Amino acid sequence: MSAHGARAAAALHPDIAPLSFLLGRWAGEGEGFYPTIEPFAYGEEITISHVGKPYLAYAQRTWSLEDGRPLHAETGYWRCPGAGRVELVVAHPNGIVEVAEGSLTGAVLALSSTAVARTSTAKVVDGVVRRVQVTGDRLAYELDMAAVGVALAGHLRATLHRVSAPSA
Repeated sequence: MSAHGARAAAALHPDIAPLSFLLGRWAGEGEGFYPTIEPFAYGEEITISHVGKPYLAYAQRTWSLEDGRPLHAETGYWRCPGAGRVELVVAHPNGIVEVAEGSLTGAVLALSSTAVARTSTAKVVDGVVRRVQVTGDRLAYELDMAAVGVALAGHLRATLHRVSAPSA
């Protein structure tokens, strides 16, 4: 901090420069579906930021478009351990922790879970596959999940738009 208590904006760490297209606040809508549930529509906000370290901080929340009630949230970190590689660590409030690794090609991310841990009261999740594509200020993703005895199947699909640029 400076003598006046203000903190200078941190420079983006060079290790995560390939992920800089993710930075900012994103908002939009999506649809949820799975063999064990009724389909639903949701609103979503994602914030991705950095503090100058070799990771991006990630926070996500969703709500029902039908009545506005909160649906899900998750928080975690994106890392870029080498050319064309990406890692994601995510904590879910339902007792799940997800570790995923995959590829980065331009502004397209393809990740598969390498580990999913859970508390004793959480539902069984065996695997998660995420695909994210950013085109300008548009972020589209699909998420597949293997859980509660169901093999890998589509679960979420959304399109979001950047509503604010990175703050640092």
